[in-house]
Amino acid sequence: MVVNSVHWFRKGLRLHDNPALQEALNGADAVRCVYILDPFFAGAANVGINRWRFLLEALEDLDSSLKKLNSRLFVVRGQPTDVFPRLFKEWNVTRLTFEYDPEPYGKERDGAIIKMAQEFGVETIVRNSHTLYNLDRIIEMNNNSPPLTFKRFQTIVSRLELPRRPLPPITQQQMDKCHTKIGDNHDQLYSIPSLEELGFRTAGLPPAVWRGGESQALDRLSKHLDKKVWVTSLEHPRVNTCSLYASPTGLSPYLRFGCLSCRVLYYNLRELYMKVRKRCSPPLSLFGQLLWREFFYTAATNNPNFDRMDGNPICVQIPWDQNPEALAKWAEGRTGFPWIDAIMTQLRQEGWIHHLARHAVACFLTRGDLWISWESGMKVFEELLLDADWSVNAGSWMWLSCSAFFQQFFHCYCPVGFGRRTDPTGDYIRHYIPILKDYPNRYIYEPWNAPESLQKAANCVVGVDYPKPMINHAESSRLNIERMKQVYQQLSHYRGLSKSSYQRANSPTKKSVLTLLCDLLNKPYAELNLIEMLWHDLKKAVHARKTSSLAELKQFSKDEWTKISPQCCE
Repeated sequence: MVVNSVHWFRKGLRLHDNPALQEALNGADAVRCVYILDPFFAGAANVGINRWRFLLEALEDLDSSLKKLNSRLFVVRGQPTDVFPRLFKEWNVTRLTFEYDPEPYGKERDGAIIKMAQEFGVETIVRNSHTLYNLDRIIEMNNNSPPLTFKRFQTIVSRLELPRRPLPPITQQQMDKCHTKIGDNHDQLYSIPSLEELGFRTAGLPPAVWRGGESQALDRLSKHLDKKVWVTSLEHPRVNTCSLYASPTGLSPYLRFGCLSCRVLYYNLRELYMKVRKRCSPPLSLFGQLLWREFFYTAATNNPNFDRMDGNPICVQIPWDQNPEALAKWAEGRTGFPWIDAIMTQLRQEGWIHHLARHAVACFLTRGDLWISWESGMKVFEELLLDADWSVNAGSWMWLSCSAFFQQFFHCYCPVGFGRRTDPTGDYIRHYIPILKDYPNRYIYEPWNAPESLQKAANCVVGVDYPKPMINHAESSRLNIERMKQVYQQLSHYRGLSKSSYQRANSPTKKSVLTLLCDLLNKPYAELNLIEMLWHDLKKAVHARKTSSLAELKQFSKDEWTKISPQCCE
């Protein structure tokens, strides 16, 4: 029987560690590698030019690599449900392979394609390689629900077997066994579009800081691993001015588009650690960013409303303000706070910002200052951020806004002090907000406090050449902390309490125990009120055991808590 395979590229834009592509090649007479420009993505107005440029560069790099193997990338325009029936007939396809997409939209789309392929008699093979672990297995081990705290997630992952080892890159020998003739009109029919063809204006567009593609990803990985001092001590370098700029060893956009396999990164880090530390097994903390990625993927995989408040069972329903004007100032870097404006300018120009910079601008937009919904910030990041993917972007915004996963809302990032501690000289601000370049260090973070004579000497008068602060941070943050307290009071049935009463309610004898129970029982913090209803029973039972220390309570197993309060642990 003749086997004509099609491998459908989506996120996994690489030839290394690509199990679905390997399946396409196994025993095949012909293999075509396809990328479909899906209007769901291609026509989205919220995808900026830097993200599009990165994707097109990744496709060009993939096509170049396939050329070296006497193959090509077939870029087809249209929706998958419209494209595949035509390709199945035109190419006599018998096998379709693709990488498993764990996100709800992807699972729905792929289910429709699998059903369609069956109707055409086409075998479908799907393989997981975008995540380290089988997310369904993690959920199964957590009583069939996703872990809602990172600590709980780590506990489950620590019980799993190691991720599967990555596969080697596709070879010339493999491709020669299933050679597909490339037509002379290939570039006319299946070429990669330019930015101009997609409707972007490229006049004056600066060179890309991050160039897309597998080749770039592997080169960066090599440089990343050369910086092994931090592996020796397991302490990441302290964040300073240099950390704020794009690094030639940064990898996050390449993981997002699948130009770099997460398993390749995982095992390279693991092997480097064992080589340097001469120990058998590295701690989970070595893989921190990879595990956060897995955590958010797991939380999102069965929640189609993960990217919104409405209908999202894990999201605290905070009554955010609607303020389009304030949102626009934040998104465009016109807040009047140089630290915030520099970060948003870098994001718009380059498509990347340091993770602590993300914390600063997310806090400022939501619970810190502007009291605008995390959904709005998430959409701006989706447009501008190269490494923004649906699960991680939404999860991070819920976390940073204290809408899920994290509830320490009294910890706020000051838009002056936080930046000054990170970059005392303000060089980062001078780089991205050059109008402020002649301000002395003393005033670079708060130019509105500079004497008028100094402002004129620096050729930048606040309110004329650079905006005044759009908000009083001290007043706004204080007000917003009170608003967050009210939200969590309502969730926990703390009604009509004074400030001192609220502080007592948050002592280790109450709030810490309730939070501990949420973590242990894998209940979202939004359900604190359910456990709060049983507080008096819990308090009596705990005191009867002569236990008052939170540290001692942390030693209780779930079975012990069940004995204390069966209702609470249901």
